[in-house]
Amino acid sequence: LTTCTYYKVTIRILILDHFTTRLLSSCCKMSDLMSEDITIVEDLHKNREPVPEMKAIYFMRPTAECIDAFINDFKPKAKYKAAYVFFTDYCPDDLFDKMKKNCAKHIKVCKEINISFLPLEAQVFSCDNAEAFKSIYSPNSKDRDQTLEMIADQIVTLCATLDEYPGVRFKKYSQPKLAELVDNKLARHYELDDNPNKKGKTQAQLLIVDRALDPVSPILHELTYQAMAYDLIQIKDNTYEYKLKDGSKKEALLNEEDELWVKLRHMHIAEVTGQIPKLVKEISASRGERKQADEKISIGGLSQLMKKMPGFRKQMAQKTVHLSLAEDLMNHYQKNVEKLCKAEQDLAVGADAEGQKVKDPMRTLLPVLLHPHDTTDKIRAVLLYIFSLNGTTAENLNKLIQHVKIEDERGYILNWEHLGVPILSTPSMFSFRKQSRRDRSDEETYKVSRWTPVIKDLMEDVVENKLEVKDWPYQSECPSVWNGSRAVSARQKHKGSSPDDLRSGSRLIVFVLGGVTYSEMRCAYEVTHANKSCEVIIGSTHILTPRSLLEDIYNLGKQPMESFSIEEDKP
Repeated sequence: LTTCTYYKVTIRILILDHFTTRLLSSCCKMSDLMSEDITIVEDLHKNREPVPEMKAIYFMRPTAECIDAFINDFKPKAKYKAAYVFFTDYCPDDLFDKMKKNCAKHIKVCKEINISFLPLEAQVFSCDNAEAFKSIYSPNSKDRDQTLEMIADQIVTLCATLDEYPGVRFKKYSQPKLAELVDNKLARHYELDDNPNKKGKTQAQLLIVDRALDPVSPILHELTYQAMAYDLIQIKDNTYEYKLKDGSKKEALLNEEDELWVKLRHMHIAEVTGQIPKLVKEISASRGERKQADEKISIGGLSQLMKKMPGFRKQMAQKTVHLSLAEDLMNHYQKNVEKLCKAEQDLAVGADAEGQKVKDPMRTLLPVLLHPHDTTDKIRAVLLYIFSLNGTTAENLNKLIQHVKIEDERGYILNWEHLGVPILSTPSMFSFRKQSRRDRSDEETYKVSRWTPVIKDLMEDVVENKLEVKDWPYQSECPSVWNGSRAVSARQKHKGSSPDDLRSGSRLIVFVLGGVTYSEMRCAYEVTHANKSCEVIIGSTHILTPRSLLEDIYNLGKQPMESFSIEEDKP
């Protein structure tokens, strides 16, 4: 829109595809568009009335479907006076030539603006491509390479938006193809850049992580506010539905506009619930003040009071929403989740709350299987048991599947092997080793929240320049600020600038192929807060919840058009 202002075009119509609609919705409101003289927003793929006296902005992805829809707007007869076309990323030559051949005289501007991702939070982005999971991991996939190409293009637009040319790193023997694609496309992007000074590597690293690196974090019951809410409550498109005292229902958006949500989302539920009495007291006190104000109000103070009312009402509405949400979560926790958490944590960590090693994981699992938990929770517990052993025997697995009563849906467990996660133990299993973990025994944690996502270890290792290059090689060039010659080794002293000084203002971009969890998103904020010298940004193909991941895993073994969903046990 700013670019359109630069071209001095007064345009009233904005035409979006499905992705760009979500993109704009994630970062601006209709009022923001109206301030740029946009009064009509249309769907590219729907029938629209012609407005031949007006010009139109097209903001769309450079796909065959979008290009065809655009051409149809100008053939055989033009719907608009002119078109100002903006692509989210690089438009392939064949599609560009097709558009030019059919509509060249109607196009006044055609520009690639490099923003083919959704900015979900201050430090979180998404490619908005949940379907990529099946394309990448399914043994029946026909479009894996095409999907990786698309993801690589999206990652490049993120780097371009941040004005970063990072060193690309990946786990050895895991997803080297994506790392190679991203590195090559970054080089090409900066070679084609309009800037006459060729851009060199910046103080950034891009770490590409495969979902298989940590299968535990997406399965555990996480007890921080945001992760817990999306796990236990039906929240669709970030919309939470709650009941008022009169029985009526209201909806609330959980996003960056809600200041209370931003403050609370990474807190443990025990801390959030500790805020409830304070919030209730504040609401009661404010209502009392309003009543007194109504009684004492003067005509002279009316305008000032009216100016404050919208903000006051918004603040009160947010508090009401979070009181309701916290109460909902605590009801779920006390009814069911509390009984699961101790067993889950013991299996995940490999030790109990007192630090004693779990010698018999089956003894930890058995109470969960014998309790009338729903099928999903039992599947999650069985998976944690198998992950703790790095795989189990076929005989033992069959017994577990029978106990959970998923004989016909065993793909929920077996299909993890498509990600490279061991489910059935084999004689060669000695070659598979778990990711080494940081010692966090001195950190204060809740007994039911002792697990730390593996990705936090990686983030901290990168920021401290301790991530082993032999395990996490660079695809090509390592930015000089991170190379070993300028880093301070743990075994030698260095009289020059400290690593923190050298890397001040640097960025770590973490991309999780196959979906990122809310607990992993939280880690990006925690590491950034703890290490002021480096900002951590995390993103993925899509955002995961435990239930959505289990569905994705199950569907890996299904042929196209087949699907299945876990049914909730009725209380």
